[in-house]
Amino acid sequence: MSVPELTLNNGVQLPTIGLGVFQASPEETVGAVRSALETGYRHIDTATAYHNEEAVGQGIRESGVPRDELFIETKVWIADYGAEATLRAFENSARKLGVETIDLLILHQPAPHHWEQTLAAYHALEELLGQGKVRAIGVSNFQKNHLEALLKEASVVPAVNQIELHPYFQEKSLVAANAKAGILTQAWSPIGGITFYPGWGGSEARSTLKDPTIVSIAQAHGKTPAQVMLRWGIQEGRSVIPKSVKPSRIAENFDIFDFELNQDEMKAVDGLDTGVRGGPDPNEF
Repeated sequence: MSVPELTLNNGVQLPTIGLGVFQASPEETVGAVRSALETGYRHIDTATAYHNEEAVGQGIRESGVPRDELFIETKVWIADYGAEATLRAFENSARKLGVETIDLLILHQPAPHHWEQTLAAYHALEELLGQGKVRAIGVSNFQKNHLEALLKEASVVPAVNQIELHPYFQEKSLVAANAKAGILTQAWSPIGGITFYPGWGGSEARSTLKDPTIVSIAQAHGKTPAQVMLRWGIQEGRSVIPKSVKPSRIAENFDIFDFELNQDEMKAVDGLDTGVRGGPDPNEF
């Protein structure tokens, strides 16, 4: 089936759901990408800091899916911020991915303590966009204060802001700020994986997959809790990037286009927000 698409602020079309490969080893990544593309995904999200861009490229080549059917997204790491360094980072990522053009290139963190370098990196993204080397540019983990500061200096409004967003952490004011600026909100950890990944959350961690409200909604639709959370995200108009390396989970996460949550169910999930971030604070990172 064809994946529904979202239109970015420059007219570029982005598939609603993509495969994330955070914390996936290169070996796992090749198989996950191949499995996802065989399932029907057409959007892959990676990053320099994930150390698996080459594996993403290999998985794409092994899938046999034509390049013009794919949407490839990657991120520039903070060590590569700065005018020349960011341009080199693009070249390195494109080489590792095995592509000439990257569909969406974003800054991985705001790095507020080195803001001049962040601005220089974003201006380099604008240069790459102007040269046609990338189709869209954006940011990740930027908070309202970071966006306000960036928009004062940018000549191109970011197309995307990829942030932690799941039922337990909904960032409603930031989502509203993104929308006001014409920036698409893209959710990493859209099923709350950050609440149950090993090493995160500590002893008080609560798994969204076991939340009674989400489980009840899932049972009503004959779906899984993960599918309910992804459906909630896309009905909110977001791009969602679930991560898995298991073919069965990859297929499950994709199987979300044959049902809808009603208004009461959407409100019920909206009401689960704890305001507690699972990942690192971008202001301190």
